[in-house]
Amino acid sequence: MMECASTGEAAAFWQRNRTAFYPSAAWIVYGNLMSDDRLVARRPIAEAFRKTARWATRLCVKRGIHPDTISYASMLAATAAAVCFWWAGEVPLLLIIAPLFCFLRLWFNMLDGMVAIASGKASARGEILNDLPDRVSDVIVFAGLAYSGLVHPALAYWAMIFALLTAYVGLLGQAVGGQREFSGMMSKPWRMAAVSVGAWTTALFLATQGGAARPGRLSILDWTCLLVIAGCAQTVFVRLKRIMVALGNKPR
Repeated sequence: MMECASTGEAAAFWQRNRTAFYPSAAWIVYGNLMSDDRLVARRPIAEAFRKTARWATRLCVKRGIHPDTISYASMLAATAAAVCFWWAGEVPLLLIIAPLFCFLRLWFNMLDGMVAIASGKASARGEILNDLPDRVSDVIVFAGLAYSGLVHPALAYWAMIFALLTAYVGLLGQAVGGQREFSGMMSKPWRMAAVSVGAWTTALFLATQGGAARPGRLSILDWTCLLVIAGCAQTVFVRLKRIMVALGNKPR
């Protein structure tokens, strides 16, 4: 990963290379160019995942599609996933489709930042519109899951609360003058991955066993929500610890 000596140099680097998306490392941290030349840390994204959005980035820049529009599209994808989960109790096939919308949501979340950089439209306002739809999407997805009839609603709502808490703690580091934390085992992509695996496993169980997807007292999606809750608790702890260490190392 290339490093810049100052935030000003970092801003100039992104301006010079904003249409080129060929990082030297498998995992990178990309940033939004703020109006005050402050580079804001973003979530590490796998290079293979980024490659799927390069053509879309070029298309959006060419057509003048604003990054905010893509952020709103991520909420539409989350809503589609929630609707699929909502009706999955009656139409189990939707358990196969819902996770695809979850991954589409993640793809849009990545694309908006890439387009913002490539088009030079990144801004402080864009940071808000990039993050707020993420939180709304978390609420929508888990709310849809809660009404599916395949999971105890309380567990789905607690998973939602812990997802929001995880994101909030991640922002605390940035709020107190440090950097945003993306560490921990249950960040946004892994929450969606856990829900997707739980949904597909439930669909397989229903297709092969029939009846409710409840191998024991708890359903497969109950266990999925418990896994998300436990993972989020670990993530909150890890992020808080890293933030406190970083604050302790800051010069007074």
